[in-house]
Amino acid sequence: MVETFRGREQAAHYHGYFDCFNRRQFYEAHEVLEDLWLPDRRGPNGDFYKALIQLAGAFVHLQKNRLRPADALFQLAQANLEKYPSVHEQLDVSGVLRLIAGWRRQLAAVDFTLNPLTAASGPQLALLKSP
Repeated sequence: MVETFRGREQAAHYHGYFDCFNRRQFYEAHEVLEDLWLPDRRGPNGDFYKALIQLAGAFVHLQKNRLRPADALFQLAQANLEKYPSVHEQLDVSGVLRLIAGWRRQLAAVDFTLNPLTAASGPQLALLKSP
């Protein structure tokens, strides 16, 4: 699957992450991006990739109905993404932070007793077009 994204501006694994994430294959999204994050984990994008991995991990927890661990990963992803500008690597980081805040609000509103992830409520992420 990653091969289909070769030749794009960002790494194929980066695009593969979004493809998996938007198909609700959150575990696979995590795995695909980990291949890009591991060699750069102390580099300038290390925390950025880690945040996206944590975001996917939060949705893995929601899929398994583990609401508090999901919120913990949302919180970690938020903290890591806040280190980056509002647009980074063609991603609307501000929009992702709003997405995280919304999911955290939904979890808190029901005191972690009702999973807000349904077949109709899955998140979508999109990269911005290059100028």
